[in-house]
Amino acid sequence: MVSSFSSIFDQNYWNSAKANIYAKTSADVENALKRTVRTLHDFQALISPAAAPYLEEMAQLSNTITAKRFGKTIQMFIPMYLSNECQNICTYCGFSQNIDIPRKTLNDHEILNEVAVIKSLGYDHILLVTGEANQTVGVKYFQNALKLLRPHFSHISLEVQPLDQEDYELLTPFGLNTVLVYQETYNEAEYKTHHPKGKKSNFFYRLETPDRLGKAGVHKIGLGALIGLEDWRTDSFFTALHLDYLEKTYWKSKYSVSFPRLRPCAGGIDLKSNMTDKELVQLICAYRIFNEEVELSLSTRESESFRNNAIKLGITNLSADSKTNPGGYANTEDSLEQFEICDERSGSTMAQVISAQGYEPVWKDWDSVLQ
Repeated sequence: MVSSFSSIFDQNYWNSAKANIYAKTSADVENALKRTVRTLHDFQALISPAAAPYLEEMAQLSNTITAKRFGKTIQMFIPMYLSNECQNICTYCGFSQNIDIPRKTLNDHEILNEVAVIKSLGYDHILLVTGEANQTVGVKYFQNALKLLRPHFSHISLEVQPLDQEDYELLTPFGLNTVLVYQETYNEAEYKTHHPKGKKSNFFYRLETPDRLGKAGVHKIGLGALIGLEDWRTDSFFTALHLDYLEKTYWKSKYSVSFPRLRPCAGGIDLKSNMTDKELVQLICAYRIFNEEVELSLSTRESESFRNNAIKLGITNLSADSKTNPGGYANTEDSLEQFEICDERSGSTMAQVISAQGYEPVWKDWDSVLQ
C-alpha cells in the first residue's frame, strides 16, 4: 500500500514527464477530447503545445462539463492576510526574510476590525493567509484566529506554512474547513534553489502535506504550483498526478486547484517560464476536461478582462476585494503588499459581472451543520 505521495513522485521523473508532454501530437489531443474518461496521459496531451490549435474546442467542452457538474454558479471568497512575518528565504516572494520590509502580525482587535469590514462587503467565505513563521504565527495563533472568526463565517480556509497531522487535527474543531498548500514547484532539483533556507527548504515535508491533511480529515484540500517558477506544463502535470493520487486515497475530502501566476512583488525574480493568457486558458480547460469534480479557483492576480472571460471556462471560485497586506481592509493607509493585485474590482462589481454572463454569484454554499 502506498504510504504517501512521495512513493508515486519517486516513480515519475521531471525530465521524462517534460519530454512526454512536448512529444504529444495532434492525434493525442484529439483522442483525449473524444474520450469520456481521461487519463494522466490525456492530460499531458491537453497541456502540450500540440493542443494550442484546439483551444476553442477545449473551452466549449470545459464549459459544458462545468455547467453539468457545478451549474452556472461562481463561489465568492476573500483573502485576509494575518501576518507578513516569515522565517524562510524564497527567491520570488515579498514575505521572504531577506526582504527589508515592515513586518506586521494582527492582534485580536485588528482581526476583528478586518472582520467588520469584510462582513460589510457581504463575504461568508474567507481565506486566511500568513507568512511562514512558526514562533509568531503558529498553531496557537491559528486556533485563536479561528475562534475569533468562526462566529462570522461559514467557510474558513487557511493558506499558511505546512503543519503536522496533529496540528490540523487540533485546528479542525475550531472551524477550519479548507487548507491550501502550493508545492511551488515539483522540480526537486530546482526547489532548493528557490528555497535555500528555512523549514520550507525541506522538499518532501511540503510534498507530503496534503497526505497529512487527508489523514487529519480536512474537508477540502487545495493544490497548485507557482506558474512561472519552472516549466508550467511539467509542474501542472505533477499537480494533476498529485490530485489523482489524493482523490483515490483520501476520497472523503474535496479538492481544488488554483492557478497562481507569479506577478511582480517586493524582491521578486525574473520568471523562468512566462505563460501567456491563451496558455492559462488552455491549462484551466485541461484541468476541467481531465477532472469533472475538482474546483478551479482564480485570484485577483489576473486582469479584469481575463477574469471576465474565465467565468465560462470552468472556473468555480473567484476572489475579489483583495488586500494582500495585513490589516489592509480596515487600514486604508499605504503599506507594502506581498504581490501586486491586478483586478481591484469590488465583490459587488464582480457579482454584477458574473450575473451579466448568466451565472449566479454564491456567497455561501456550505456549512458544517450540513455535513
